[in-house]
Amino acid sequence: MPAVANSRTRVTTRSERLEARVSRETKALCQKAAEIQGRTLTEFLVQSALEAAKHTLREHEFVELTRRDRIAFVEALLKAPAPNARLQRAAVRHARMFEG
Repeated sequence: MPAVANSRTRVTTRSERLEARVSRETKALCQKAAEIQGRTLTEFLVQSALEAAKHTLREHEFVELTRRDRIAFVEALLKAPAPNARLQRAAVRHARMFEG
């Protein structure tokens, strides 16, 4: 298979094929968008699919990270160490300042 250079001048080898059956209207819309960008329909579809895939993966990673952060936060609250002497003295000073 021939190698192709993309916009970042990285060379990739095309070895897989994707196929999709779409309505005439969908094809015409994509063709028009490709022409506006000065791309072939294939280039437009591959780039669009790639961008959508990357977006989906980033979104999924963010959700997973957020979930892990929530779990870590709750576990830290539930398994918090007992206050040491320094923290206890600070709490007493705070109580004196703001309660009386």
